[in-house]
Amino acid sequence: MSTALTGAPPVPPPTADRAASPDPLLHPDPAVAAEQAAVEALLRCWTRETGARPGADGRLRIDVLGGAARLTAPVRYWSPGGWHRFGPATLSAGEGTAEAPVDAVTAAALLAAAAAERPDPGQVADLAARVADSVTRTAEILAHRRTGAEPGGPERSHFLAAEQSLLLGHPLHPTPKSRDGLGPAQSAAYSPELHGSFQLHWYAVDRALLAAGSAVARSADRLTAALLGGGTALPPGTAALPLHPWQARELAHRPAVAALLADGLLHDLGPAGEPWYPTSSVRTVYRPGTPWMLKLSLGLRITNSRRENLRKELHRGVEVHRLLESGLAAEWRAAHPGFDIVRDPAWIGVDHPDLGDPGGLDTVLRAQPFAPTERALCVAGLVAEQPRGNGATVPSRLGDTLRSLAARTGRPLSTVAAEWFLRYLEAVVLPVLWMDGRGGVALEAHQQNSIVLLDADGWPSGGRYRDNQGYYYRESAAERLTARLPGLGAQSDTFLPDAVIDHHFAYYLGINHVLGLVGALGSQGLADETVLLAGLRRFLAGPRAAATGSALPALLLDAPTLPCKANLLTRINGLDELVGPVATQSVYVDIPNPVAGG
Repeated sequence: MSTALTGAPPVPPPTADRAASPDPLLHPDPAVAAEQAAVEALLRCWTRETGARPGADGRLRIDVLGGAARLTAPVRYWSPGGWHRFGPATLSAGEGTAEAPVDAVTAAALLAAAAAERPDPGQVADLAARVADSVTRTAEILAHRRTGAEPGGPERSHFLAAEQSLLLGHPLHPTPKSRDGLGPAQSAAYSPELHGSFQLHWYAVDRALLAAGSAVARSADRLTAALLGGGTALPPGTAALPLHPWQARELAHRPAVAALLADGLLHDLGPAGEPWYPTSSVRTVYRPGTPWMLKLSLGLRITNSRRENLRKELHRGVEVHRLLESGLAAEWRAAHPGFDIVRDPAWIGVDHPDLGDPGGLDTVLRAQPFAPTERALCVAGLVAEQPRGNGATVPSRLGDTLRSLAARTGRPLSTVAAEWFLRYLEAVVLPVLWMDGRGGVALEAHQQNSIVLLDADGWPSGGRYRDNQGYYYRESAAERLTARLPGLGAQSDTFLPDAVIDHHFAYYLGINHVLGLVGALGSQGLADETVLLAGLRRFLAGPRAAATGSALPALLLDAPTLPCKANLLTRINGLDELVGPVATQSVYVDIPNPVAGG
């Protein structure tokens, strides 16, 4: 679903006096800082999705309760990329009346009601409850990271450290840390931000029910047997199926699974093996020294969706690996040797008519290509604010990297940041454009799905993409793609009209990823966003971007508006973004394009 913003006033200047008052994200009480982070995320969503802008006095005003009250917040920083910063919000009965502090749950309920012509009380209540859950978890995370020592040991690779760095979550999501159904003790074990770890829970599945696929030399059941190890015996005629422990407990209460356990077609082997570490998605887990990660089914509602693997996604991971190995990857690497896709070439699960799809018992085997010393960092974790409560500004891993580079080179921080950004476009963004234009495959390359490789000094040197949910095969490229791999898309449901792909690709790569990076650099005081946008325009208009054949550079340069996923409106409408056709899974709005017209 898509709506357009009309009549939006001009965007204010991007600068503000951030030193005028202490940063509220650094408040010594983690609960207060968590409330502030939640209110700021809600206000960022509101301004993006409605076109609201602050007044000339630098204060954002939102009429709520049908105009009977007003929500107000001072703007600390206004970001062309969308990463605005706000001071504490207040609620009043209108101009000139007393203002009272407002908490995130109240703000969410008021904004949800104001956003809909006829608010659904159930959806408003659901949003408020999930905001409360997100705030509680954020406070828990901040308290842990402010008082607990960083863990050491061999598991603390650069990769895992970045995966555990999304302390506040998506900056433009109303409930970024909502994990509906996860108790406190479970949260400590299963949350990456709390440095959680846990043993996998194992089932043995009768081979008559075994479902699996593999595009590598070893079958999926042999791979899982090796991960289980020899300490746990498998019953004869069964295969080892790894599960998330939360999922295993929940599955036992599903009638279809309970019946299979009672009939001896599934065997509950319990927890076994060395601990695994949750990554930024919560359900994908990593273990040092193992060549595989596991993308587990997890029935929790995380942000907008229950995270159980769909069968078409499992097929998609296998066929993308085969498509790349058909010669497409070799052509890609010849043009961009520093970039590749993290492969999902095998999966294992259970087939039974009573289980449905998703059945909750399917697990993806994902290749783990990163050495412990390799600086392979999730982009979302790299740019994430780290409000640990000390200092004058909120740090980030990206800020630490750029300050180190500035000190090493003796150049101004803003100059180094601008060069870093341009190198990033070449190392990470350009290869994704090539795969779209030359390969015919658009990647849902938002920041959490993207990994940047940094050299020893901290400059971008390459990247990786991951996620078997996020591939779009262009219908215009169907003939050449199926010539490479006959039958492509038959099971994965991945071919889409070019217009749908252009719409989503503009958001995921253009807005979420690139403009999100611009906004992070600006809001954290690392660079001038207007300078970065000028550099982005030169990159998009340059010969290397044109040579990719992707339509996205021209769209970003010329379109007055861009299609943007509206996370607040999606939540208010109660949509699960993993259910239904791609074109209607989320609410989209058209927002003014900050790249064009510069």
